[in-house]
Amino acid sequence: MNFVSAAIGGIPMCHGAGGMAGHVRFGARTGGALVILGVIVLFLGLFLSDSVALLFGMIPHAILGVILFFTGLELAAIVRDIGSKKEDVYVMLVTGGIAIVNMGVAFAAGVVLYCALQQKWVRI
Repeated sequence: MNFVSAAIGGIPMCHGAGGMAGHVRFGARTGGALVILGVIVLFLGLFLSDSVALLFGMIPHAILGVILFFTGLELAAIVRDIGSKKEDVYVMLVTGGIAIVNMGVAFAAGVVLYCALQQKWVRI
């Protein structure tokens, strides 16, 4: 998936939204940051694979918590772009609520609800 996505200008899918938001929040503005991270991860995997768990264990939990907090703020900032469109808020809430249980079902429910709202099959 990453090879096909990159060939058509996409971003690596292994990061997910949280990883990319974290990179952007902490200053990564170009693809060079991902290349540097990729080189570091490849080096760790190829040459220090027995020590990776130990290396990650050395990072204090408080620092990880702060990083996750600011990454969450970056992801939550999308709400300010929704504005006053009530339909978009409902789609976001339904999708987010279902995503707690199953991400695939949440995606499908969000698409179905959005299409139903566009076709005026559902009124809010």
